[in-house]
Parts: sequence; structure tokens; C-alpha cells
Amino acid sequence: MSVLALAGGVGGARLAAGLARALPPGDLAVAVNTGDDFEHLGLSISPDIDTVVYTLAGLNNPELGWGLASETWAFMAALERLGGETWFRLGDRDLATHVERTRRLAAGETLSAITADFAARLDIAQRIVPMSDDPVRTIVETDEGALAFQDYFVRRQCAPVFRGLRFDGADGARPSAGFAEALADPALEAIVICPSNPLLSLGPILAVPEVRAALAARRVPCIAVSPFIGGQAVKGPAGKIMAELGRDATPAGLLALYDGLVDGLVIDGADAGARADVPLHVTDTLMRGPDDQTRLAREALAFAAGLAR
Repeated sequence: MSVLALAGGVGGARLAAGLARALPPGDLAVAVNTGDDFEHLGLSISPDIDTVVYTLAGLNNPELGWGLASETWAFMAALERLGGETWFRLGDRDLATHVERTRRLAAGETLSAITADFAARLDIAQRIVPMSDDPVRTIVETDEGALAFQDYFVRRQCAPVFRGLRFDGADGARPSAGFAEALADPALEAIVICPSNPLLSLGPILAVPEVRAALAARRVPCIAVSPFIGGQAVKGPAGKIMAELGRDATPAGLLALYDGLVDGLVIDGADAGARADVPLHVTDTLMRGPDDQTRLAREALAFAAGLAR
């Protein structure tokens, strides 16, 4: 089964890891959000790509879900002593990723090429592809005005009231070559939308016109795994944002955001009584560790296969 996953953030990376274990090597492509990317301290930072890469390589911090295990923070401590900006923390080992990415981007390489090379050097068999090699930047509209994504998410800890989003550059962006190939792959059998924040992590991917058009014209099942359990987000600000938009953090609310792009939805047992316009698969969606990740991935794949039949 050749599978394409759309992912961003910790929830997306965790299910991607489960899919990687559930599928033969090379049968999974993971298209990752780049709307969070930004420049900081002169470095090109790609938070969601790094989270997926580190997770699939087995190098991530399992408690936080992001960053590297056994990280040290001497650089940040030294930077703080010098009066530098420390609101976005870069670990000593993680710093190497950003320095090398920045160098290679400046030399003319694409984000796709750099990501593929990093993955290969970390012995990742799955294809990890940026949603686009063109810059797309998420801007959050709040009660305090427009904020760049990382200002809202990290510097302000999502405190301002959420009013809406825009994705600067999305209208003119094209999917990366690897993403386009995965969408058009004749061997593709399923598309899985991971339990990432539907607005902040998946919204930028779906804002790229060719991506949305390809998903609308899909010939294989597209299923989504809900990031909500009992009306609350498993991790992150999705529940707060939905409430501030006057939307429900429910299966129906999630499907409304995906607007006809989903053929089936995987939901938690806490939401078993939900009503939706697509088939539902009810299970335990909380991923406490690798075993849960793999179990959920296998259930999602079986659900998609059933829809195809």
C-alpha cells in the first residue's frame, strides 16, 4: 500500500512514525507543513519538518514531542548572557540542523533537496517532502493585530484571541516536486491527514491551490484522524482556537474545515456518539507511545482500505 500522509507538528509526526512502522520501507511519503518556517538569529528554521525528521529517525525528545533527545542548552545560555533573543529555544545539537540548512539554502539548494539528504543521512527510508519549495508564511489575525506564526505560537504562547489566518505566498506557491509526484503516483492507495492542528498545521498545506485541486480530484480514499478527544485538543491550541472562532472541536467541526476533502474520519471513543456526513472509525486515538502510534496507523490504513473496497 503506497500512502501519502499530510502532517505538521507533534501529532502529525507521531502518526507518521506509526505509519512508517506499519508500512514497508519506501511505501510512505509524508508531506509536511512549511507555513511555520521563519528566519531567526539569521538561520532558516523549519520546525515541522525537523519534528517529522527527528521523530522518524528516532531522535526526538519523546516527552516534548519536538526537539532532540538528550539536548543541551549551552548556546542559549551564552546567548542570554549577551542579551540575545531567547524566546525561541535552539538546542546545541538541533542548532547544527539549522546552520547546515541555512548554508545550503544560501548556496542555491532547495528545501526539498536538503530535507531528503538529511533524511537519508539519518537512515530514514520514508520520503519526507516539504509542502512547497516556495515560501508560504502563516500569519495569525488576532485581537492585537496580525502576528507572524512563531510570534503568536511561541513568543506569545497563543494568548491573543484568534480571529483568523492568512497564508502569505500560498496563492502563487506550487507543491514541491516530491509532493506533486506523491499525489499523482499511480500506485497511491490512500491519503491520510494526520491529527495535526487543522488550521495552523494543515491549513497552509491545503491553501496551496494545486494541492487542494489534487485532493478534490482524488481517486483514492482520503481519511483524517481527528486531533480532538471529547471536545478538546490532544496537544496545542486547536481547542482554544476553535472556541474563539465559534466552532466546535468535534468530528462535524473538523469535517467542516476540510470541506469535502475527506472520505472518512477516525475518531476517539470519547466522541463515539458523534454524527457526521462521512463514515467514522471509532477507536482509542491517544498516542501514548510507539505501540499506540503503530496500532492507530494500522487501524487508519485498514479503514482506508475498507473505504476503497
